[in-house]
Amino acid sequence: MTTGRTDPQRRERIIAATLDLIAEEGIARVSHRRIAARAGVPLGSMTYHFSGIDQLLREAFRSFTDHIVAVFDTHLAAAADRDQAREAVADLVHALSEESQRDLVLTQELYTLAARQPSYRELTHAWMHRSRVHLEKHFDPGTARQLDALIEGMTLHRALAREPHERALTLEAVVRITSPARRRER
Repeated sequence: MTTGRTDPQRRERIIAATLDLIAEEGIARVSHRRIAARAGVPLGSMTYHFSGIDQLLREAFRSFTDHIVAVFDTHLAAAADRDQAREAVADLVHALSEESQRDLVLTQELYTLAARQPSYRELTHAWMHRSRVHLEKHFDPGTARQLDALIEGMTLHRALAREPHERALTLEAVVRITSPARRRER
C-alpha cells in the first residue's frame, strides 16, 4: 500500500472499488473494511476521505451517473437531425443493454436506494434531468421525458429477456414516440 502523499488517486480508487463491490455482491455487502481491502488502501483512508458510508455511497453513485450521462452524450452528440437522433437513441438502448452488466446492476441498485431514501431520489432526479438535456437537443421536453423512460424500460427488458428484441423494434418504438403525427392525434 502506498501513502497518501504518493497516492493522489486513492479517493477515486475507493469510489471505483465501492462501485465494483456493489455491482458484484450488492449494496448489502458494502462495508468500509471490504471496500478498503478491494481498493488496496488502509482502512483509515475510508474515514479520511469520506465522513461515512452514506457519503461514500452517494459519491460513488454520483460518479456512476456521470458515466451514464457521458454514454448518453457519446451516442447523441453527433446526431445532426431528428432521424439521426432516433437512430442514436436506438443504438443507446442496445449499448446499455448489451455492453455492461455492471452498469445494469448499478442502475438497479441505485433505483432501489432511491425508492427508499430521499437523498438518493434527488440523485436520480438530477441524473434523469441531465440525461434529458441530451435528448432535448433533438426533441421537445415532453418527448425527451418519454424517451428517457423508454430507454430505461427497454434497456432493462432487453438485458433480462431470454430472447432480447431486435434493434428494429427499438427503433420502431422510438419513432412512434417521436412522430409529430402521433402527438397531433392527442
